[in-house]
Amino acid sequence: MTDQQDAGTRFAEDFLEADDQDSATRIRQARGTDTTEGRMFTVTGGDWDDLVTETDFEHDERIIINMGPQHPSTHGVLRLILELEGETVVQARSVIGYLHTGIEKSCEYRTWTQGVTFVTRADYLSPAFNEAVYCMSVEKLLGIEVPPRAQVIRVLLMELTRITSHLVALATGGMELGALTGMTAGFREREEGLHLMEFLTGLRMNMAFIRPGGVAQDLPENARERIDAFIKIMDQRLPEYDKLLTGQPIWKARTVGVGILPLEGCMQLGITGPILRSAGLAWDLRKTMPYSGYETYDFEVPVLTEADCYARFLLRLAEIHQSLKIMKQCNERLREPGPVMVGDPKIGWPAQLSIGSDGMGNSLEYIRKIMGQSMESLIHHFKLVTEGFHVPAGQAYVGIENPRGELGCHVVSSGGTRPWRVHLRDPGFVNLQAMPAMSEGSMIADVVAAVASIDPVMGGVDR
Repeated sequence: MTDQQDAGTRFAEDFLEADDQDSATRIRQARGTDTTEGRMFTVTGGDWDDLVTETDFEHDERIIINMGPQHPSTHGVLRLILELEGETVVQARSVIGYLHTGIEKSCEYRTWTQGVTFVTRADYLSPAFNEAVYCMSVEKLLGIEVPPRAQVIRVLLMELTRITSHLVALATGGMELGALTGMTAGFREREEGLHLMEFLTGLRMNMAFIRPGGVAQDLPENARERIDAFIKIMDQRLPEYDKLLTGQPIWKARTVGVGILPLEGCMQLGITGPILRSAGLAWDLRKTMPYSGYETYDFEVPVLTEADCYARFLLRLAEIHQSLKIMKQCNERLREPGPVMVGDPKIGWPAQLSIGSDGMGNSLEYIRKIMGQSMESLIHHFKLVTEGFHVPAGQAYVGIENPRGELGCHVVSSGGTRPWRVHLRDPGFVNLQAMPAMSEGSMIADVVAAVASIDPVMGGVDR
């Protein structure tokens, strides 16, 4: 071997030895990359025992994972960024916007009445509430009073929607925690509610039945009998949830003492709905700031103080019973006939519309009347439907109690036939702020229970 070759061999051996030392160093120190979501780590191989004994980790053992967006677990298209230390959540952040639809902006390009068809699709599990709060804001600007029968119909539809929404919360929450029988039972009862909604309004969801000034049309014949039948079915089946979940030891183990948010936390974050009432404050706008005649109904506001996931489950179950109680009172009031739309012909949507014999369109009697008796009636009908009515310039805000808390609608008018601005204060969006407070410091499995107890509907969150 020449001197040159010998020197090259020694250099290669020294290089390999140094490279081995660098490799050992790289095994102990994970490579980090700064990203918009924080510092992400890529850990290479190595002997775990050596790493534990030779390296002072401090916080290097933490990992960041993406949870969602998917069903189940994240209760919809919600993305959670969790920083974990073992299975303990150290930091939690939510990422929203995957279901953004531009509903509020779209309302600016339609008439006031057509805006109902947009807002009803925001929180798609409580469409009747979206329609009602929007119409109440418009009516506040117009300075009009809705007929009593229309108010009763609105309350009936809202309470029916509250029941179906809470059933979805119970069903999907059960599914995400492994109680699949709870899911099938919840959706079974929800179907009963949606069948009734379809009979009353023509559509299962996104009905656009509540209009500025009243409702689209009166309820069909035999409506009271169908409502009675639904209430009887629910009274029979609701006790099954107590047998299935309320006293079930596994369900209680997954929910009792999990996702706690005390009253002071709720107040600081602006939390409303079952989360706030589970912390001991009986804040329900139907009682504290009544609207639509709620002050004339006999019902209670369930309250608990445990402020955990189990308390929110019990509250939603109790609220279903109270909604059924209100529906019974509505059904009695429907005995009294009356108009379902304001009498002002410049505002009131033609509420005498009905289904024809072919199951579609308007009845021949109504078409014959507006086309055969008065040209002015036909012209007015055409302009009201195509151009809409003028709303005085100004702004108004109305808040109501939807299944998740305070749902508000802020409308601004420039005096035209279209909204200048429409904004919804969705309680799911506000309540989602509580997710880190409920989850940080708990196990990763408890994050699923906490998010399910918030019951965010991402269509309302993103709008």
